[in-house]
Amino acid sequence: MRIDVKGTIVSNDDKWIYELFEYDATCPNDVLRPIDQANGEPLEVYINSGGGDIFAGSEIYSALRSYKGEVNIHVVGFAASAASVIACAGKSDIAPTAMVMVHNVSGRAQGDYHVMDKSSDVLQTANKSIAAAYMAKTGMSEKEALAMMDQETWLTAQQAVDKGLIDKIAENQNLKLVAAYQTPLIPQSVIDKVRNIVKSPNPLEDQADLLLAKKSQAKAKINLMRKRGEILDD
Repeated sequence: MRIDVKGTIVSNDDKWIYELFEYDATCPNDVLRPIDQANGEPLEVYINSGGGDIFAGSEIYSALRSYKGEVNIHVVGFAASAASVIACAGKSDIAPTAMVMVHNVSGRAQGDYHVMDKSSDVLQTANKSIAAAYMAKTGMSEKEALAMMDQETWLTAQQAVDKGLIDKIAENQNLKLVAAYQTPLIPQSVIDKVRNIVKSPNPLEDQADLLLAKKSQAKAKINLMRKRGEILDD
């Protein structure tokens, strides 16, 4: 059975919002449902994702690791951040044009220095949790895994195989090279606005707000493309 892990890794609750904005996204339910249906037959997991929510990624990783049947993972474009963890959940291959990227967990915090200290502790603990997946796959030490993450390590297909993160380079695949690594992470403010509109007792009256939210997201995406040089101003 085929399972696609594409786009941003998101929670089950947020998946519908990404669909609303027509963004590729994968949530744990997208993987758990076919696993339940597979009934022990081999799983063919295709990854092209820049990562996203680490908890959603961890749930997907755990589900694949605990599956009683065969799990074959194919990195066909990009496996970064949370997606690189998922790539460690079974036997794997990688397209010659594909890449893997690992880095530290990130997050946002606001408050006094106690909050900042606590946030730092949480992030460092989360880093160790993610490192455990790399350690289990490669046999590297925690120190080596954390150092690789701390350096934001970008790996070609061959380097990913040399590191032990991927088992082998795939053969005879006609695949496209991924051109950009940032995932389209929808700002929490936009997610909250969409949720409030849906919960409104008069949702039709709030369509203008929904349109503004969508336009705001589109504008942010265009500005990001300009920064990357994908759009050139006259």
